Amino acid sequence: MNFLQTATPSSLRTAHFDLRQIIAGLAMCLCFAFLMGCASAPRMAGSRSFRFETDTFAYANEVDVDYAYDAQGRWVGHARQPKPDYTRHCFVVARSAGQFFQHARFDAARPKATDAGYRRLVRKVVSTSPRRDLAESAKVIIPGYANLREFSREQERLLKEECGSFWQSYFQRGHWRMVFPFSRGSQAKMAARLAMDLRKNRPPIVHLVCFPSLRINHAVLLYEVQETPEEIRFATYDPNAPQQPTWLAFRRAGRTFDFPVNTYFPGGRVAAYEVYRRGCY
Repeated sequence: MNFLQTATPSSLRTAHFDLRQIIAGLAMCLCFAFLMGCASAPRMAGSRSFRFETDTFAYANEVDVDYAYDAQGRWVGHARQPKPDYTRHCFVVARSAGQFFQHARFDAARPKATDAGYRRLVRKVVSTSPRRDLAESAKVIIPGYANLREFSREQERLLKEECGSFWQSYFQRGHWRMVFPFSRGSQAKMAARLAMDLRKNRPPIVHLVCFPSLRINHAVLLYEVQETPEEIRFATYDPNAPQQPTWLAFRRAGRTFDFPVNTYFPGGRVAAYEVYRRGCY
């Protein structure tokens, strides 16, 4: 996402939300969580691996402010001009990429559909819960295109309009979780579970936070894992940067996650947990 707000040059905040909006959204998410419970159906193993080159969107969730270290070593921001028109959608973009991977099948051999036809198909894909899997025979067929990257390059406006508004990022039901502490043990268990999911071709969508600091509040999709004695490294699709993959690393020694420096985050330790999996997340 970055739900980034315009910042003064000396600001160290890369906040995605206004704090009052966060509190209001968390309260609502807590209510949903208690009402719905945390039950969920087990996910099936996927039949193929997620590929960054074909299974991601060609367009970006843009940020309002670009950050970098200045000559004095300060992390400062500069508002983008002109202001981007597609921002604060990182949860929508990451979730939708996962839904197209789980629920859609592209067929370039079929003739292209009309604008109305594609809108209907996209709505069907993104209205299917990311917490469930579809059998191959039940997947939504997207005609005229070979993959999501190609589809989103040509149908960018349509997809931005149909995949969901930024309010779906503000009120994702799992936001309540970030206000509670993340122990090192719980992060180690999360890293192991994410790695297991990827070995079963189930790319998880992960919420990265530094709460109560608002340096980052962002959603990414993990699609590949490599393990060494020192770390578990997850290849990562960042909705803010569709040009190339990034990574999220779990450091075994400290039992902590680490995310690299980029145009909206100074790099360093983050807390990570999977969303769009359980009933309360």
